[in-house]
Amino acid sequence: MEFFEIQDSRLIFRNHGETLCVEPWGPDSLRVRAVPMGELLDARFALLDPVPAEDVEIRLESETLAVLRCGKITAKVEVRGWKQRAHITFLNQRGEVLLEETDGENALVLNARKFEPMLGGDYALTATFQGVEDEHIFGMGQYQEEYLDWKGCTLELAHRNSQASVPMYISSRGYGFLWHNPAIGMVSFGRNRTTWKADSTKQLDYFITAGDTPKDISRNYGRATGFVPMMPEYGLGFWQCKLRYWNQEQLLQVAREYKRRNLPIDVIVCDFFHWPKMGDYRFDPEFFPDPAAMVKELREMGIELMVSVWPQVSLTSENYEEMRQQGLLVRAEYGEQIGMRFVEDSMFFDATNPRARQYVWKKIRRNYYDLGIRVFWLDEAEPEYGTYDFKAYRYHIGSNQQVGNVWPQYYARVFYDGMREAGQENPVNLLRCAWAGSQRYGALVWSGDIMSDWSYFRRQVCAGLNMGIAGIPWWTTDIGGFHNGWIDSPEFRELLIRWFQWGCYCPVMRLHGDRKPVERVYRKDGTEVLASGADNEVWSFGEEAYEILSFYLKRREELRPYVRKLMQEAHEEGTPLMRSMWYVFPDDVQCLDMKDQYMFGDRYLVAPVLAPGLQEREVYLPEGTWRNVDDGMVYAGGTAVTVPAPLERIPVLERVE
Repeated sequence: MEFFEIQDSRLIFRNHGETLCVEPWGPDSLRVRAVPMGELLDARFALLDPVPAEDVEIRLESETLAVLRCGKITAKVEVRGWKQRAHITFLNQRGEVLLEETDGENALVLNARKFEPMLGGDYALTATFQGVEDEHIFGMGQYQEEYLDWKGCTLELAHRNSQASVPMYISSRGYGFLWHNPAIGMVSFGRNRTTWKADSTKQLDYFITAGDTPKDISRNYGRATGFVPMMPEYGLGFWQCKLRYWNQEQLLQVAREYKRRNLPIDVIVCDFFHWPKMGDYRFDPEFFPDPAAMVKELREMGIELMVSVWPQVSLTSENYEEMRQQGLLVRAEYGEQIGMRFVEDSMFFDATNPRARQYVWKKIRRNYYDLGIRVFWLDEAEPEYGTYDFKAYRYHIGSNQQVGNVWPQYYARVFYDGMREAGQENPVNLLRCAWAGSQRYGALVWSGDIMSDWSYFRRQVCAGLNMGIAGIPWWTTDIGGFHNGWIDSPEFRELLIRWFQWGCYCPVMRLHGDRKPVERVYRKDGTEVLASGADNEVWSFGEEAYEILSFYLKRREELRPYVRKLMQEAHEEGTPLMRSMWYVFPDDVQCLDMKDQYMFGDRYLVAPVLAPGLQEREVYLPEGTWRNVDDGMVYAGGTAVTVPAPLERIPVLERVE
C-alpha cells in the first residue's frame, strides 16, 4: 500500500480520503496543509510565494515512514495505528523535537487533525500538538492581559477594540509557528497539549520555521509573510494628537505653538468626525474650509498631517445608497443591515471586495490624497461590530466566521495599494488592528481605546513586545491612555509623565487621548455635533510635567539616527524594535518571562516605571557592562541592581560591552 508520494519537493500523504501535504516554504521552513476530502487549496491569506530553499531532502524510509528535511527543520511523517493516520513530528538540525502532533492511536481514538462537518457547509477544525511543560510561548499579537509568556493560557482568535489576534508565536524551543487560518476560533497552550480551533474552515494550514536564535525565526517569518516598508523620516519623531481638533484653525494653532516653543514635532493628527457624515470620505467645509491650505502651511513647518478615516458608512451618507446597491458593504446574514451604532447607524464597507477597495480609494484620493495628505489613520480596523456577533456578517471572500480575522489586512491594503499606485514609496498608516501579513502593507498598529490607569499601562508593555514577536514591528499606544484622563488630576499627570517617558522608547511616539473635561461643539446653526476632549498638548498638564515632557521630546530627536537604524533592521530582517529580554538574551533563563523591562534594539535596556509613587526600581542586567544614560553610573551585568527613578527620568541603561 502506497501512502506517500513525492511531487517535486512536496511530500503527499493520502488515506481514507484525507490529503496531507508537507512542503518547503523558504529556508528552514515548512508549510503543512490537509483536507479531509477534495483537493488542497493554495489560499494565501498571509503567506507569499516561498523563497527558494536549496537544502531540501526527502526520504521514503519505509512504507509507513517518510522524512522531509528543509535546512534546519525536519518533518517526520509516520503512519500509525489501526486507522493508519499520518503522525507528524518536527525536529531541529540536532534531531531534537520541536513540535509534535498528539498521538491518538490508542483506545481513546483521538485525532490530531479533527474536521467536524457542518451539514451543508465546511468544517470546524481542531488541531492538537503535544504539550511540553518547560516550553515558553511568545507573540500571538495584542491582548489586554499582563502576560508575556502564553504557556498555560487560552486566547480568543478574534479581533476586538484593543485586541489584535496575530496567530504567530516563537517558542523557547527554537521554532516559530503561524496558524495560517483567518477563522474565528481559539488556541489553548496547555501543559498537556496545544489546541488550535477554527469555527469554520475548508482546510488545515500552518507554517513552521526553525532557527538558532529568535532573530533567525523573525527573518524566516518575514521572508514568508513580508517585511514592513522602510519607515519614512516623519515616522521617527513625535506625533501630536487628541480627540479631537474639530476645526482647521484650532489644529493649525497647535502646530504653530509647537514651532514657537521650538519643540520637535513630525506629525499632527486630524481625528474622526471632521466629515459631514460617516462614509462621505471628505472634510466638512464648515469646520475645514480650505484643507489644501492647511496641508500646505503644515508642510512649510515640516509637519505631516495624518487624517482619520473610518470604514463605516452611515445610512445617511451621500455614498450609502450607491455602495449598498453595488454590493460594496459588509452584509448582515440576517436582520438589520447595521454593523455599529455610534452617533448614527452604519455598516462597514467590505475591504475584501476589490471593487469596494477601488471605490473607497477613489474617494480618498480625490478628497484627501490630492490635497497633499500622505498619512492616514485607519480606525475601527477590527472592524468594531457593536456586539461582536462574529457569525452575523458576511464578506465578499466568505463568512466572517471563516475569514473575518483577515479583514484588517485588507483594510490596510486599500490605502497601501492606492498610495503605491500614486507613486508613494513607503506608505505608513495607523491602524487599530492587524493580522498576519499586515506588516507588508505599511500597518502601524496602536493598542486601541485603553483606559488611563496603571494596570492598562502595564498591559501595553506586554502587548508591544508580543506584537513585535508576532511579526508586527510597527506599534504604538495612546500615550497616557485613551479614556478618563483628567488633565488637572495630579494622579493622571504622574501616569502621563511615566507613559510619555516610555513612549520615547516605543517604535512610534504618539500622544493621544479623550481628555476630560470635554468641550461641547456646535455648528453655526446651533446644531450640536460630536464633542471634543480637553487640551492634550505637552504644555497642557502644568509646568512640572511640561519640563519633563519637553525633555523627552528632545531626547527622541537625539535618538532619531538610532531609531532609523532599527527601522532599517525591521525592514530588512523583520526584527522588532521593542525586544523582550528573552529575544535578545535567549540563553539567559532570568530573561524568559521578564515583562516589566525590555530592550529597545540591542543597545538600550528600558525599565519603565509602572506603578505610582516610585523613586527607584530594580532592573535585571544580563552579562556585560551597562551604563545609566542619565547619571553615567556603570554596572556589571549578571545580576539585579536598584537604579534611581525620580519622576523626571525613566531608567534606561546602555549596553557598552
